Amino acid sequence: MITLAAAQLFREKGFPSTGMRDLAGEVGVEAASLYNHIRSKAELLQEICFRVANDFNAQLMEVEASENLTGLEKLEAIVRFHIQMWINRLDEVMVTNNESKYLEEPYNGTFLNERRVYVRRLEQVIEDGMRKGNIKKVQPYAVVLTLMSAVRGIEFWHRTKKNISAEELEENMVLHLVKGLKK
Repeated sequence: MITLAAAQLFREKGFPSTGMRDLAGEVGVEAASLYNHIRSKAELLQEICFRVANDFNAQLMEVEASENLTGLEKLEAIVRFHIQMWINRLDEVMVTNNESKYLEEPYNGTFLNERRVYVRRLEQVIEDGMRKGNIKKVQPYAVVLTLMSAVRGIEFWHRTKKNISAEELEENMVLHLVKGLKK
């Protein structure tokens, strides 16, 4: 509960502008009582960022190990997971993307390295699909950037709530982002 409240506040106000009093007010306790549960807001940021990163890594590892899926199907599973994270865990994912720069060392360096490795693994899924002939020849890094940028656009869907359901949004994004890579 404290972590989710922190994610909401960090997203709304930014990590530097969120105080422990803000967080205490959000969860309905005195600021001093909050320290019985956490050491600092930096610890909360670390927990949020690494929880999200671990969830993405666990899903990617599961998809990579799926020998019965083609490269295109693996990419689709990964994109669907990203979409679901943005739809269902907006606060945490946005904090991880936007506020992770405030992680203290050595956590910031570790987090940035994990992010680079994750992008490289996504590129490898695409490269494998190209080698096996089910993904057309593309520049894998450009595809990863495009996919991640497009999925990040779900933030705007949350704000505007256009006349499209989460399910329709996911299906349309997969159709445009993944199916267009089919060889």
